Formats: sequence, structure tokens, C-alpha cells
Amino acid sequence: MRGKGFYVALFTVAVLLVGCASSSVRFTQDEIKDYPLDIQERIIKGEVAPGMTQQQVRYAWGNPDSVKKLEPENGKPKEEWIYSSVLGAFKTRLIFIDGKLTYIISTEPGRVAK
Repeated sequence: MRGKGFYVALFTVAVLLVGCASSSVRFTQDEIKDYPLDIQERIIKGEVAPGMTQQQVRYAWGNPDSVKKLEPENGKPKEEWIYSSVLGAFKTRLIFIDGKLTYIISTEPGRVAK
């Protein structure tokens, strides 16, 4: 029979492996070189901000866990991208209108820059 310490160690290793997988390179410098410098810096730091395009967000955060098409707003396409943290404890919702990040809604502490 395995002790509690074994399961704690197993959980810790699993969390570390998931963290390593999500920090993999999502872009090359050549792919982002034509973006404004502030956008390049955000992508490199793994940050997103209103006004970024869907591709820029993919470069910064990778693919979302899920995507929902929403009712158009003023005739413009609207999508919701959802990113979940490890074990789904926290969620961050990104709302795009006409391909631009418009709203960031997060339950994860420190996820949204102030």
C-alpha cells in the first residue's frame, strides 16, 4: 500500500509536467517580427491585452481549451475563448469582436494585468 507522501509527490510531478508543456515555444521571432514592439513584448512575456488579434493571442497563450461562437455584435462576428488552469480551478474568458480581443474576464488571481 502506498503512503500519502507518494501521492503528493506524484501530484507535484504531474503539475510540473503540465506547466512545462504549456510553456513551450508557440511562435518564432520571424512570425512576430512585423507586429508593433509592444505587441511583440507581450507575446514574448505570455501576456494578452485588448486590441490584440486572435493570432497574436495564440502566439502569447497558445490554443484555447474551448471556443464558442456567440451572437454577432453590431453585425460583427463574436467569439469567446476559454483558457482553464491546471485542474480547471480557474478560468479566463477572452471575448473577441471582429477578430480583436475586446474583453478579458478571469477568476485566476494575477492573470489579468492591471
